[in-house]
Amino acid sequence: MCPTTLRLAATLLPCILFLGLAARAPAGKATGRPNFVFILADDMGFSDAGCYGGEIETPNLDRLAAGGLRFSRCYNNAWCVPSRRSLLTGYYPAQSTKMSDGRGILKPSWIRVLPQYLKPYGYRSYHSGKWHLPLRQRLASAGFTHSYSLVDTDRFFSPNRHHLDERKLPQPDRDEGYYATTAITDHALDFLREHAAATNESPFLLYLAYTAPHFPLHALKEDIAKYEGRYRAGWDVIRERRWKRLQQEGLVNCKLAVRNTHVGPPVVLHTSEARDPLSILGEGETALMPPWKDLTDEQQEFQATKMALHAAMVTRMDTEIGRLLDQLRAIGAIEDTVIFFASDNGACATVMVRGDGHDPKAAPGSADSYLGIGPGWAAAANTPFRLHKVWTYEGGISTPLIVHWPAGIQRAGEIRHAAVHFIDIVPTLVELAGGKESDSRRNTTGPPLPGKSIVPCFASDIGLPRDPIFLDQPTEWRTFWSPADQLRYQDGTQGYRSLITTRHKLVQPLGAPAGTWEIYDLINDRSERNNLATRIPDKVRELSDIWNKSLRRFNREATIP
Repeated sequence: MCPTTLRLAATLLPCILFLGLAARAPAGKATGRPNFVFILADDMGFSDAGCYGGEIETPNLDRLAAGGLRFSRCYNNAWCVPSRRSLLTGYYPAQSTKMSDGRGILKPSWIRVLPQYLKPYGYRSYHSGKWHLPLRQRLASAGFTHSYSLVDTDRFFSPNRHHLDERKLPQPDRDEGYYATTAITDHALDFLREHAAATNESPFLLYLAYTAPHFPLHALKEDIAKYEGRYRAGWDVIRERRWKRLQQEGLVNCKLAVRNTHVGPPVVLHTSEARDPLSILGEGETALMPPWKDLTDEQQEFQATKMALHAAMVTRMDTEIGRLLDQLRAIGAIEDTVIFFASDNGACATVMVRGDGHDPKAAPGSADSYLGIGPGWAAAANTPFRLHKVWTYEGGISTPLIVHWPAGIQRAGEIRHAAVHFIDIVPTLVELAGGKESDSRRNTTGPPLPGKSIVPCFASDIGLPRDPIFLDQPTEWRTFWSPADQLRYQDGTQGYRSLITTRHKLVQPLGAPAGTWEIYDLINDRSERNNLATRIPDKVRELSDIWNKSLRRFNREATIP
C-alpha cells in the first residue's frame, strides 16, 4: 500500500469506526427511555391484516402481533383529519378546533403536538408520510427534526406535492420507479440512520404515516400478481371467512353485521367532467352492496380485481414495515422501541374520480386508473362491523391496534379488550417517556388531556377507568375543502355522533333528525344489530345528556385563547 493510501486510511479509520459503532449501538440507551414508532395506515379495515382475521399477506404485522399485544376495541374518529388531530394532539377535534368564518380551521394557541410533549424528555422526532392536519403550523415548529411530507394523496406513482423538511421536491416522472409507500419508508430509514450516527444517545419518535391503502388503488405489478383471482369468491364469502377467524382468535364475540344494501357511499366527482363517476368507471362499478350472486359477470370480475389491488397495497405496506424492522435491528433499537400500528379509520366505501382522472382502458392499479374498493369490499374489510369510514358505527371507527415492545411487554401474543381511543396515545407516550400527565400540561393554558395512558394494559387485560369516549363529525369537518367538493351522502347527514362506555354505545342513526339516538350493547352486540332504545330509554337519556354536555364543554374549550 502506498504512503498516501496509508495516510488516508489512518485519517478515515476513526470516522469509519465511529459510524459503525453508532449503527450498532442501541439508540436511546443513555437516557433509559424507550424509542417510539407509530405506524399509521390510511383507510385500512379492521380485519385486513392476517393477525386480525384477514387473508391478506401481512407477515411482518403478524410477527409484531405475535411478539406484542393486539387490542380489540381501539377507536379512531372515523375520518382521516380528525383522527390524526386526536392522535398527535391528545384532544378530541371538538376541543382543538375553532372555525374561522367557514374558510378554514384555526388551532387554539394552547394546542401542542406530540413531539412538543416529548422534547422535554430528550426525544428527537421524525415524520414521514401523510401530514393532513388542518393546523396552521409548520412541521418544523411542531417539533419534527426531519419530515418527509406527502401532500398529494391522489398519485402513488408521481405526486405533484411532496416536501422534504418543508422544501418542495420535484414531481417524479412515472418511469422513475417512485412509489409512495416505498418512498415514505426510504425517508424514514434515512432519518433513523442519521439519528443513530449523530445523536444515538437520544431516544427518538418516528411517526410513519402511510397513505396506503387509501384510494386511488395504485399498486405495483409484482404485488398485484400475488392476488390474481383470489377475490372471485366475492365479498359475502370473504366476510364470512374473516368473521370466523376473528371469533377463533378471540378478537370478537359478536354476530356478523347486517348487510346494508340500500346505504351507498359518498359519490364525489373531482374532475372537470360534468358526469357521474359511475359512468366514467364503467358497467363493472356499483355504488351499493348487493349480494355477490346478484352481480353480473362483468361486475364480479371488476370488483374482484379492485379488492386484489387493495390487498396488494396492504401487502406492500407490510413489506416496507419489514424494512423498517430490519433497520431498527441494524441500529440495535428493536428491543427497546415501542412500536404501535393502527389505521386512521375504517375502510372507505367512496366511489370517486379525481387526480389525473380514470382511463377505462388503463391497467387497473396503474397511474392512469382511479379506483376505490367501494361499499361491498369496504364492508368486508371492516368485518364484522357495520358501515365504513366517516360513519361512527363500529365499521367506521374501529381500528386494529398492535403494540410491540420486547423490553417492556412480557405477555406476548395476548389480546386486550379495554376500550381505548387515539386520545390515549399522547398520555401513553408521556408516561413511557418517564413523565406524568401533569407534566404534559406544563406551560400551557389549555384544558387537561381527556385520554388515559394504556400502559396498565401492557401487563394484563384490564379495563381503564375513564370518561365515555366522545365522537362527533360536525358539518364544518365534512365540508372542509370547498363547497364544490362537499360530500353527497345518499342517506342523510347523520350517523356521525356517538358516545361509548364500557358496555353501551349511543349513536345517532342514519338520516334521523337531531336528538334521535340508537343504543347498542357492545358487550353482546358489537355489530350493532339490535337497537335497544325503546327497551332502555333511561340509559339513552343519561348518555345523550352526557354527549350534549360534553359537546358544549369541548366547544367552550376550543375558544380558549
